[in-house]
Amino acid sequence: MSALAPVLDHAVINVADRLDEAATLFRRLGFQLTARGNHSLGSSNHLAVLGENYLELLGYEPGAADLRKAIWTSPPGLNGLVWKTQNADEVWQHLRERGLESDQPEQFYRPVTLPDGQEKQARFCTVRLKNGAVANGRSFFCQHLTPDAVWQHAWQRHPNGAANITDFVIAASDPFFAAEVYSQLFGAEWIKRTEGGAELAAGVARVRFLKPEAVLAEYGSLPGDFDGSPRMAALGIRTTSAERLRVSLMAGDIPFTPVNGACQVKAEHAFNLALRFWC
Repeated sequence: MSALAPVLDHAVINVADRLDEAATLFRRLGFQLTARGNHSLGSSNHLAVLGENYLELLGYEPGAADLRKAIWTSPPGLNGLVWKTQNADEVWQHLRERGLESDQPEQFYRPVTLPDGQEKQARFCTVRLKNGAVANGRSFFCQHLTPDAVWQHAWQRHPNGAANITDFVIAASDPFFAAEVYSQLFGAEWIKRTEGGAELAAGVARVRFLKPEAVLAEYGSLPGDFDGSPRMAALGIRTTSAERLRVSLMAGDIPFTPVNGACQVKAEHAFNLALRFWC
């Protein structure tokens, strides 16, 4: 396998032992969340399923803190950049050819109840870059072995009109240093210089590597723990209705700031990541 094309699959938000709190908050933000899921690996989650991609609130239930411990050492907030693949084994071979250390493909599952009441297992195979390859977080590829157990139309309807993640933002004092691992992963030709940093196209989304002042200008805030090192910091989300978004945020008592036709929600109101909604 000589090349990979980057396509964002989902964004992981580390909520650790605060699953209930995070789920309540994201419902107040206007997202419809799936019921609590429990992975065979020991973690638990809620999803906000969008068009091509989705948000995942990932944490653990009481008694499961020692399972998947490496995840919970990351700061709370956005900590997982996940890419789509149709063949995890080919990805693993590609990473070996590129000299990038990674874990071998790993399969796992979680039971789900579909909107029609059918019981099913949502099954996945992932290939993760080794711990430390990405500062303050993780990046990995996900092959959906049962995509219909995730992308259900009934789960894609959100009170706030959310349609897709369009921007996955990594803040860094040196954006090109932050982008280097993805240059190795996909090829330098994917990294484009932009005002305030760099970016690469990722399906309907783009992954952006921005200086902190550029993040503040566009998204209004940074994670409370930002120290200048590369940090997954913000998401841009397209919504189908500015009015539905406004009504949802107001109903949820979520402070927001209208800026240039978009709405900013600061990191302190969105579990340590900034959100920018736009139509």
